Amino acid sequence: MRLADLSPDHATSEKLSTKFATLPSRKNLWPAITILIILAASALELHRQGRYWWCVCGTAFIWISDAWGSQTSQAFLDPYSFTHVLHGLAFAGLLAVIIRRQIPTGWQLSLAIAFETVWEIIENTNTVIDRYREATAAFGYHGDTVVNSLGDIACCGLGFVIARKLGLVRSIVVFAATEVILLVVIRDSLLLEIVMLVFPIQSIKQWQIGH
Repeated sequence: MRLADLSPDHATSEKLSTKFATLPSRKNLWPAITILIILAASALELHRQGRYWWCVCGTAFIWISDAWGSQTSQAFLDPYSFTHVLHGLAFAGLLAVIIRRQIPTGWQLSLAIAFETVWEIIENTNTVIDRYREATAAFGYHGDTVVNSLGDIACCGLGFVIARKLGLVRSIVVFAATEVILLVVIRDSLLLEIVMLVFPIQSIKQWQIGH
């Protein structure tokens, strides 16, 4: 080691280098803080809209397996949670195409969470809830609980992360495979749900009723 390395100027420069090296990681906290604020605001807004905090049944909190029962959309997770993972996959793809690398991944995730939150708030308006009951086989649907909406948003975030890890082609494969599995297991899927909300098909509705 040279004597110059022990000089005060060298020590100071090392400290500055270490300090500036940690700045990017500290900046990464802002997207996380933003997401927490979005989650808190969405929970308060959904409750203000009249949604229960959690299932009033008292028997399910984390997971409910029945996709068509009265407790669907009441627990933190249910079979429809997988459609929200697909939301995340789709948002990741759209953001990658629209803004490419112009915005850091953390902020893109924040945008995806924000988009999903807006959907959850719209989905739980009385107008959309009535539309679900009228156009689809979800006759007993009365809206999500706040806990379920937060689970949906978390699943969207998970889907976004998965898409960024897998890349475009493998994400498309996962999306398609999940759609097929959902159609087989619960007779519903993200794309079918959209179709039934926009343009209900009576034959499909009858097929779903016979689950």
